[in-house]
Parts: sequence; C-alpha cells; structure tokens
Amino acid sequence: MDKSMMGDLDSLPEADKLRMAAMVDQLQLRDSLRMYNSLVERCFTDCVDTFRRKTLDKQEETCVRRCAEKFLKHSMRVGLRFAELNQGAPTPD
Repeated sequence: MDKSMMGDLDSLPEADKLRMAAMVDQLQLRDSLRMYNSLVERCFTDCVDTFRRKTLDKQEETCVRRCAEKFLKHSMRVGLRFAELNQGAPTPD
C-alpha cells in the first residue's frame, strides 16, 4: 500500500483496523490458493498423459518440475512488473 493509503488507515478505529487486516489476509490466502490451483491444473494437464502407476515416471516428473519453475518465475516477474508500474503511478490527492 502506498503511504497516503496507510495514513487513511491510521485514522480508523482499532476494531476497523483489525477487520481490514483480516480481510487483507483472507484476500492474500485466496489469491495464493488460486495461484496454486492454477499451477497444479496447468502442469498436470500438460505433463501427465497416462495413469499406469501411482507415481510419475521420470519424463512426467521432469515436465512437472519445469512447468512449476516456469509458472513461478512468470508469476514473480509479473508481480515485480506490477509493483514497478504501481510505484510510478500518480496517487490521487
């Protein structure tokens, strides 16, 4: 959050601050779960072809590892870029 928004939160009563913190925590958890579910679905769909065994074969395991690494690197890059753009954005006064 930017400093002007933090200043606005400081003026809230303590109970409202606690509710806001809980809401932010819930949203962050929800977003994390969505990202994880998206990762699992994408990598499973792309990498697992058959269900011959309980475990992944070597090719599937390698594919899943690479898929997860690419997904996480992409997500971090998008997050960093968003943060860069957000820092340069003018704030309403």
